[in-house]
Amino acid sequence: MEHHREEAFPISKDQVYELLQAHAGAYLSGEEISQQLGISRAAVWKAVSALRAAGYTIEARTGLGYALVDRPDALTEREIGRALQVIGVEAAALRCLEEVDSTNSYLKREALAGAADGTFAVAEYQSGGRGRQERSFQSPRGKGVYLSALFRPSLSPGQLMPVTALTAVAMCDAVEAVCQVRPQIKWTNDLILHQKKIAGILTEVALEGETGAVQSLVIGVGINVSQTPEDFSPDVAAMATSLCAALGRPVSRPELAAAMIAALRRLMADLSGDLTPYLQKYRRDCATLGQEIQLLWRDRRERAFAEDIDDQFGLVVRYADGRREVIRSGEVSVRGLYGYVPSDGE
Repeated sequence: MEHHREEAFPISKDQVYELLQAHAGAYLSGEEISQQLGISRAAVWKAVSALRAAGYTIEARTGLGYALVDRPDALTEREIGRALQVIGVEAAALRCLEEVDSTNSYLKREALAGAADGTFAVAEYQSGGRGRQERSFQSPRGKGVYLSALFRPSLSPGQLMPVTALTAVAMCDAVEAVCQVRPQIKWTNDLILHQKKIAGILTEVALEGETGAVQSLVIGVGINVSQTPEDFSPDVAAMATSLCAALGRPVSRPELAAAMIAALRRLMADLSGDLTPYLQKYRRDCATLGQEIQLLWRDRRERAFAEDIDDQFGLVVRYADGRREVIRSGEVSVRGLYGYVPSDGE
């Protein structure tokens, strides 16, 4: 069961926030705020107290008044909306959840209930985060951005085939916009920094039973932001990291969520057009290319060399006997990533 994040303030508190935000870093006296907003000094004090309780740092100095000096690193409509406004992006139809089984599952349910194209969901915690091939995605509370988007594209299922790889490029764009560092992509859809995973992507398409037409597309992305090794289970800690751990500095989750929303909107606008720029970025960012890899099939493992990405984002591999094949699905281990180093006997 999902729990919506409570962020509703009485109007006076919203007004006090907006006024302090407009003068961020500067002091406004209680009398100035009272006169400008037409509310009592007592109402001003209550508004400031409520904002502080919600995580906003508001300094009070005798003779100067109040100043907004810091905001909470919280995935709320207020903070993500402010970040969208800063980058000049229209506000999103956004559902901010304190807790949910998974944001993808939530939006799939909402899609069946009639939720509109362009609806986003973001959660502080996922009790059942999902990855590819029914794997779990660890989602500790308040540590990452767990975000999904619901779209209703007028496209054929075939046109949506590359959407997972395209999303990987879009999320590299989002991380780079906020962190000034561009991740690499492990084919097909893991984002990596310092040879460890920082993000995973899960895309799910619902088709109309009789016609096969696309009813909905849900794109889910989980990005590790402030996790430490202790936040992951031991098996995951060996292969995963977070943006803060990799960069050695804080990263704003609301700003990252806003950048992700903007990048996914651009992707959907571009999806029916020329995808060459995405393909070029994917080839440039793909850490799998030029590497010895191990293909993990259900009944066997096979060594190969990753040569190229084809126009449909398939992985072109060359075997030791010179044979070439295009891999469209499956698992690939890459030498040097996630601790994988093949032995001579493999």
